[in-house]
Amino acid sequence: MTRRPYRLARVLSSALAAGTLLTTTACSDDGDTDGSRVSDVAASQVAGKRQTLSPTATLTTDGARTALITEADIEDDWTQVKDTEAENWHDSLLIGRVDVSDFLTAKAQAADCRRLLDSLFDDDLLGRPSGASALRGFEQGDSRLLYQVASYERTDPQDSLNWMASLPEKCDQFTVTDDGEQRTVQVVETSLPDVGDAREGLRVTVRGTTGGTQATLTLDVAAVRVGDDAITVTAGGLDGGESDSVGQAVRLGTQRLKDVLAGKTPAPNPSEVE
Repeated sequence: MTRRPYRLARVLSSALAAGTLLTTTACSDDGDTDGSRVSDVAASQVAGKRQTLSPTATLTTDGARTALITEADIEDDWTQVKDTEAENWHDSLLIGRVDVSDFLTAKAQAADCRRLLDSLFDDDLLGRPSGASALRGFEQGDSRLLYQVASYERTDPQDSLNWMASLPEKCDQFTVTDDGEQRTVQVVETSLPDVGDAREGLRVTVRGTTGGTQATLTLDVAAVRVGDDAITVTAGGLDGGESDSVGQAVRLGTQRLKDVLAGKTPAPNPSEVE
């Protein structure tokens, strides 16, 4: 597979900032499928499509920016970075060639796993926004959190959420190889606050060596649909995942987006911090 050209890599730790860009590729170690899991996912997908109770206002660029969370909306000691810095964050651990040899349905499953890694690298988990969009980045020690608000009125964000729901089954565990170094990727489903019209959460873990050094990248990923608009959150790094902060961002961020779509001004400070 032809590798995409390197772009400026997202710095996930001080070690990565000073070191060689890390790369990955993907293929499955376990091709077994679970029919009951697929049925459950299909049922949840239908339910997600039918339950849309959100405001129908069109999201503008100013509205998307207003709907972005702030430092006060997430736990711990997150510090907001410049927008230009956040726009150039790209996890180079997510670049690479997909080996399809171990997949039960090689081409289809490998394509889904490759799409996951590509979308995490490109920060377009739900696809390219068809309308207004805005993003904001935060850092805490060696961890990073990227928060996005976007409109998908000419596409269907629910299709992407349905795809996300299938990944723990299709890409539960697979190996990735780059420059002769192998790593193991695991994808598991995570729970999110019951907010928005539909939501999906994942934890993606990459373990292996890079430049002869052991490394583990953990990313907690979330997406919440509000009508034809959505928020996405990706947080983590070499120090582990950030599930608590992602849950907080999802809960308060969804309310901010709903307020904007309803013509309201979001509160400057969160009304509830657990």
